[in-house]
Amino acid sequence: MAELDVGRHCQVEHCRQRDFLPFVCDACSGIFCLEHRSRESHSCPEVTVINERLKSDAHPSYPCSFKGCAERQLVPVVCPYCEKHFCLRHRHQSDHECEKLEVPEPRMAATQKLVKDIIDSKAGQTTRKGRKGAKNSETAAKVALMKLKMHADGDRSVPQTERIYFQVFLPKGSKEKSKPMFFCHRWSVGKAIDFAAALASLKNDNNKFTAKKLRLCHVTSGQALPLDHTLESWMAKEACPLHSGGNVILEYLSDDEQFLKDIDSYFE
Repeated sequence: MAELDVGRHCQVEHCRQRDFLPFVCDACSGIFCLEHRSRESHSCPEVTVINERLKSDAHPSYPCSFKGCAERQLVPVVCPYCEKHFCLRHRHQSDHECEKLEVPEPRMAATQKLVKDIIDSKAGQTTRKGRKGAKNSETAAKVALMKLKMHADGDRSVPQTERIYFQVFLPKGSKEKSKPMFFCHRWSVGKAIDFAAALASLKNDNNKFTAKKLRLCHVTSGQALPLDHTLESWMAKEACPLHSGGNVILEYLSDDEQFLKDIDSYFE
């Protein structure tokens, strides 16, 4: 009686066992016995191909260097001073406590002197007003602040006690002339600019090396406020301070422009 040719041999070289119910690999379509039916046991070539494809398709990510932050970015955000990677929330020097953050006072001494000279020159051009005029100005400032509080946009999670209100005059050519906003007085100037740009739908390339960047400028002196300073520090200045209920100007300036020209044109 002839021997029946039933079953198939396992394709693993060192096995070659005949199995009457062989298994077909759904990846490489090979024939295997019960022992070698899994992809790992028969060293399936398709597994290597899939793994290599996954590695090649994987996108690199960049972890934030700020202590305690687990955020990762798909594109590198590098601090130009300490040259470390950070997330968007910690990209400014003051936000990630940059090890190369300079003390502003000595560095800004010449600029502050220039600002003081501008303020003094403008003060000399105006006549002194009496007590009634000063009282009217104080009342007008309070009314302006009340109006801002009624219409200003901002981050509602900021406590009322930490809010600072501004009428923000937008860059020339914008659809709107100005927009009432509020910020947290603890924020850096750079963070306030990012938030204002988002509210007003303005182009903001401050994290890129571009010819012009969005800057926040003082309405009296025209000075572009340093990005790493806090709003709170400018509210406490003796000369040319910021105050809640006042005006500020957003404008695109190049790196060598530290003062805004033709300030009066924003209020025409």
